[in-house]
Parts: sequence; C-alpha cells; structure tokens
Amino acid sequence: MKNIDILIVDDDCDLAMITCDLLEDHGYQVIHTCSIEESYVVLDQNQVKLIILDINLPDGVGFEFCKELRVHSTVPIIFISARTSETDRIKGLDIGGDDYLPKPYSLQELLSRINATMRRTYGFDTGAKKITFGEVIVDEATRTVTRGGIVVPLALKEYDLLRYLIDHKNIILKKETILADVWGIFNMVEVSTVAVHIRWLREKLEENPSKPVFIQTVWGVGYRFEVGE
Repeated sequence: MKNIDILIVDDDCDLAMITCDLLEDHGYQVIHTCSIEESYVVLDQNQVKLIILDINLPDGVGFEFCKELRVHSTVPIIFISARTSETDRIKGLDIGGDDYLPKPYSLQELLSRINATMRRTYGFDTGAKKITFGEVIVDEATRTVTRGGIVVPLALKEYDLLRYLIDHKNIILKKETILADVWGIFNMVEVSTVAVHIRWLREKLEENPSKPVFIQTVWGVGYRFEVGE
C-alpha cells in the first residue's frame, strides 16, 4: 500500500489539476479523482493523509461520502464547494469535516488550510511517530490507538482531543481553550462537550476511569495530561 499525502475528489478537472500542480510544487504527493467510486479504489490501495472533497459529484454527494468514511476513518477532510450557505458549512463540519472552503477559492488559502490541518493532525515533524504512555500506543501514521495490544476504537473528536492533550502534556489546559483549539474557534457546541469527551477517553484508556492516572482534572480550571517528560 502506497502513502499518498492528499486525495482531491472533484469533477472540476481544470481546477483540480491546477490545485494538484500547486500542491506538488510544495512537496505533497497528490492523486485526483472525479467520482466517489474512483475515490474508494484509491483509498483501498493507498494510505491517504488528507482528503479535499467537493460536495456535488457525478455519482453522489460529498456529505454522504464523508459520513461513510467517518464510520471507519478519521482522515482529515476539507470540503470545497460552490455551495456557500451557512447551513451547508455547518453540516459539513458537523458530519466530520475538518474545514470548509467555498469555491472559487484562493490556491494560497487552500494551501495554508492544508498545511494547518496537517500540523494539527500529524504535528510539525513530518515523520510519523508512535507515542506511548502506560499500555497505550498512539500510531500517528495510521491514526490508530491500542491499549495492551488491543485496538481502541476512537471517534474523530476523541482522537483529535487525545492528540491535543499529548501535544500539550503536563500543562494545565482550560476547558474553553480545549474547546476552541480542538472544535474550532467558531464552534457551536457547549463547553460541557469537553467533559463528555474526556470521560469517554478515560473509559477507553485509563485502567480505573474514576481515578485517572493520565487525564487528570484540575478542579475549577480544566485538565492536564500527566506523563513523564
């Protein structure tokens, strides 16, 4: 299986090819498909780090494709579309999209959003790492988590939150800061969402969720991911 940085799913071939050229000039390995069916073939044969996804496609709707991917994958998805209503933007993010860029878009803005998403997802180090704490191993390359050698299924935001905590280990984090950084500044969810996701992570990763060793509560402030340096 080959490693591909970016899959562009867009039936606007002219725009897609211009985008491919720009991204390849900046060192990304890119594959372009025009349909959902072609995209499944690419995803079956390649390990893809990020997907740029149009909404209106010849054989389906990008929203539905995203929902299907989220059943099995947390690969970052950036929607691109001429559909610019607030309803469409919110829907794209709510169903698992990581960003939403209206068409026609600035190539430089798209590049910046891709770079930012890659940094948030995989860190500044281009080499994927395996992060270990206790019996837990987080594999950046495959975005998978195991505990005691058994795969732990994490939802998209659970994984994003875990990676955020790891990246900010041993630092006290306010709940509001976590919400803004993980869910986005313009998110429309309540701050209590953070506590819910923290509880889910503890249940999956801590030996005793009621007495967590790693994901600790700092009362009246937020949380701290406590591990050795």
